[in-house]
Amino acid sequence: MRRIISYFIFMLSVTSCKAEKNDDKNYNADSIRNPVFAGQFYEADSSKLTLQIKTFLDNAKPAKIEDPLAIIVPHAGYIYSGQIAADAYNQVGNNKYDLVVVLGTNHTTAGFSKFGIYPNGAFATPIGKAKIDNEIAGELIKNDPDVKVNIDVHAKEHSIEVQIPFIKYLFPDAKIIPIIVGEPDINMCAKFGEVLAKITIGRKVLIIASSDLSHYPGFNEAVKVDNNTLKTISGMNMSAVISGMNNQLKQNIPQLVTCACGEAPIIAAIASAKALGANSGSIISYSNSGYNSTGSTDRVVGYGAVVFSKAKPAPIIDVDTVMINNSYILSVSDKKTLLKYARRTLEQFYSSRTLPLPRDINPMLKIKRGAFVTLRKHGELRGCIGHMAEDTPLCTVVGSMALQAAFNDTRFTPLTQEELSRVEFEISVLTPFTQVGSADNIVLGRDGVIVKKGDRQAVFLPQVATETGWDKEMFLDQLCRKAGLQAGDWKSATLFTFQADVFGESEFR
Repeated sequence: MRRIISYFIFMLSVTSCKAEKNDDKNYNADSIRNPVFAGQFYEADSSKLTLQIKTFLDNAKPAKIEDPLAIIVPHAGYIYSGQIAADAYNQVGNNKYDLVVVLGTNHTTAGFSKFGIYPNGAFATPIGKAKIDNEIAGELIKNDPDVKVNIDVHAKEHSIEVQIPFIKYLFPDAKIIPIIVGEPDINMCAKFGEVLAKITIGRKVLIIASSDLSHYPGFNEAVKVDNNTLKTISGMNMSAVISGMNNQLKQNIPQLVTCACGEAPIIAAIASAKALGANSGSIISYSNSGYNSTGSTDRVVGYGAVVFSKAKPAPIIDVDTVMINNSYILSVSDKKTLLKYARRTLEQFYSSRTLPLPRDINPMLKIKRGAFVTLRKHGELRGCIGHMAEDTPLCTVVGSMALQAAFNDTRFTPLTQEELSRVEFEISVLTPFTQVGSADNIVLGRDGVIVKKGDRQAVFLPQVATETGWDKEMFLDQLCRKAGLQAGDWKSATLFTFQADVFGESEFR
């Protein structure tokens, strides 16, 4: 997979040892902040980037919030968080704004604690430049002593940069105010909000807070932590947001280093939205990198979309759940959903280099199961790769293995887009493994088998015996050869069996 999508792997955090600077000696009125992360976090080609954004917006949660004033959006690479970002942007996309204030996270400049503003010029993107409103920027600097001109804090910061293409796409004529928020100081943020509201009277303003959620816990822990964080944020109580995050950090949740890497811009956005008249927060959507078909579930980053508005808030519900019922039996509808998701994963990747999220599906498809995805072209094997461990939501495994089978089965060349329409998808959802004492306990055609000896192991799915016609000894000898062992080694190896629920597209036509 790395040879196909390596440029989507993004930098989760960046640190630096620069000292705080509050001068504008490197600044001029025509200053252009050129993109630093184009080609890494998002497409560098203008047409491809436009298609990426359009794809995300086409698949976004429908707009449902009236009078939106501010949104919270993630800032990871688009392949991971672009869909959640689009969910938030879709809530405001039908509105017209004169000014978009982008509040970014400080990943790069140690010791910076104020509001670092880029006061003039423009932020360039592959789809055009977003001009800075130098008049409003000047008024902010004049009226709020905590707003400092600081070009350096923006130089290698991605949290604002990744928002500009969405802004330019949706609001091509709007001007921007890019600000890095150093610390989640409630008084400082409240004062900023008051000043912003005062100097923008008569203007249509949108506030954007750029923040991811939890960093690096396991999948289940991330879901729980992020649910708590999003619910607190939607309450728009700045003190509760800060204390809520601190309390979760004190619980010593393994690998959790932050509940939100953009805590400061979140606090500033709440303060600013309140000053502009917002009185409610609504959670729009949630995901984490563990749901992504290229991600893993052992160390994840959370992503959420939230809207602050003057309207009545949407009902507060759990935006995700941790599924533990691994005895669930798939329905016909579930099987159709998984097959469609496998095909859609490849279709969307080929067309826009984006990946769909497994959402708006039966929640039980988030159970932890192993699975294989098999591709056949004109009845002949074209790729087959699986994930055996029961550590990842089934829906995610299916999307991931569709990609792996298409691009990473070393027995075949990578699948081309032109071949996709001629390929048949088959999915094998696995039951838990059971160690058996001898080969006598293996039933060909019913059991899949894992052979393990030393550091070598291999697996055959149950249907292999049926398709090949091998007897048990030949089946096990071939399995040993696949593992790099000698024929007959299965007699002294450890054997595991499992069953598989096998279904393909052809049976539902």
